[in-house]
Amino acid sequence: MNEVFDTRQVRRAFSRSAGRYEAAAALQREVESRLLESLDYLEDNQPQVVVDLGSGPGHAAATMRKRWPRARTLALDIALPMLRQARKQAGWWRPFDRICADARALPLADASVDVLFSNLCVQWIEDLPALFAEWRRVLKPGARLLVSTFGPETLIELRDAFARADAVPHVSPFASIGQFGDAMVRAGFKDPVLDRDLFVPGYPDLAALMRELRTLGATNALRTRRHTLTGRARFAAAAGAYEAERRADGLLPATWEVIYAQAWAPPPGAPIREAGYDVAAVPVDRIPIRRR
Repeated sequence: MNEVFDTRQVRRAFSRSAGRYEAAAALQREVESRLLESLDYLEDNQPQVVVDLGSGPGHAAATMRKRWPRARTLALDIALPMLRQARKQAGWWRPFDRICADARALPLADASVDVLFSNLCVQWIEDLPALFAEWRRVLKPGARLLVSTFGPETLIELRDAFARADAVPHVSPFASIGQFGDAMVRAGFKDPVLDRDLFVPGYPDLAALMRELRTLGATNALRTRRHTLTGRARFAAAAGAYEAERRADGLLPATWEVIYAQAWAPPPGAPIREAGYDVAAVPVDRIPIRRR
């Protein structure tokens, strides 16, 4: 399969940004805060294992560790320098485990996780059905999934501006809320609830927006990206095209569409939807064998 994203570039970008990420991550922290509010609707059951997937500097892991002090809390991220930053959040009095891992291949046992929390991580993964199948594998039946991602309206102004200046794409494609929900349903997740927000901060110019994206590690990770620096002429053309979007307050808008989703893991053997059909998965030890 031809992958859309270059995973090594994603890891490099977030590794480089780890030390400066906090200073620019206001939107990410706001989305994280809204996603964490969903934990208030959980029943009073004490989870045993809680995972912050794509943890970055570990704020959500620290919050969940404080909420459930008896649970084992795991912060997982693809970028090792991010996990070094997360160590500052852990503290010696409420430590949590930090694991460098890919969200598509989790080093966790089957049916071992009670709560899987993932804030603004999965937009870097194009195969959502495979991703949700992996998450379903590690979640206990009835466990809770809480996830946020970016939708297709994200950075639409930047995408359009560069499209007028360069034939090579500069902004990632993002799944719609419908595609995201369909992938969850196909993986067998129960009672999914989805919502969306639009955030439209302003920037003085295109250069300021690009600096912030680099600081966040949100650089172009498409395999089809240009592997040389964007030339001055192309950048100037994109900046000129972006000027048509300048608002009455004098700033250039940059739209961020955020999708929130929550669902429950299905019981063992619940079917996975493939091409419109239910495909059941039954553990080997539950298959009766007639012996002669």
